[in-house]
Amino acid sequence: MVFKFSNALVRTPSRSVVHGLSSQAGPRPSFETIASEHAEYVAALEACGLAVEVLPPLESYPDSIFVEDPALVFSEAAILLRPGAPTRQGETKEIEGILRQRFGRALAIREGFADGGDMLMTPTGMLIGLSSRTDRAGATELAGLLQQLGIGSRIVNTPPGTLHLKSDCSLLADDQVLCTGALGASDIFEGYRKLIVPESEKAAANALRLNDTILIGDRFPKTIELLRQEGYEVRALPTDGIGKLDAGLSCMSLRWSKST
Repeated sequence: MVFKFSNALVRTPSRSVVHGLSSQAGPRPSFETIASEHAEYVAALEACGLAVEVLPPLESYPDSIFVEDPALVFSEAAILLRPGAPTRQGETKEIEGILRQRFGRALAIREGFADGGDMLMTPTGMLIGLSSRTDRAGATELAGLLQQLGIGSRIVNTPPGTLHLKSDCSLLADDQVLCTGALGASDIFEGYRKLIVPESEKAAANALRLNDTILIGDRFPKTIELLRQEGYEVRALPTDGIGKLDAGLSCMSLRWSKST
């Protein structure tokens, strides 16, 4: 089941995180805010039953707190990706060693670019979203590597202006997604039940289901109420700081379930 997790890998934010990539105008988040949000995030992962390993900060890479982008992980394998932002491309090498230690098999893409934020695992395989950070060459090679692991995939187009596929969606159940109106209007989730986030809470679409709990930003009260009306157990977390860096809850961890 794609929501069952036993382990997570996170990275402590560096003080340089305040200089992370952002498309937003306005003041930058403080380091103290980011550090506090990250600590609450780690506590939430542990409360959901995950064993969390915390990596040290990387001052040379402001966005390295967002460990989901340079890699994908599964029960017994990892895939090293190539982030599309030039300032992030060294992050893959920084995380490669620990992933090769933790997993019996590690593959790597060599062509094009692909960010983990564009990858959504579903019960029928991986959705690979094309975006400004994931191009056709990277998506195509990734699809081939996934096939080597016995995982099917489908390459899809994200709406114009979308940073990552998962900026606009998250999987709630085997047959239900939380998504923005723009993504819901596309054919990406044909056959799924769609729970559309309010227009004023677009960033709420990047929620994260861990086992039986859905993590979501506490600044999205309307979406939290929608999820609770659907019968989901919800845990709200502060995300004001990471939100200023165009990030959400899925970005800050690599998650997997140990094979039995």
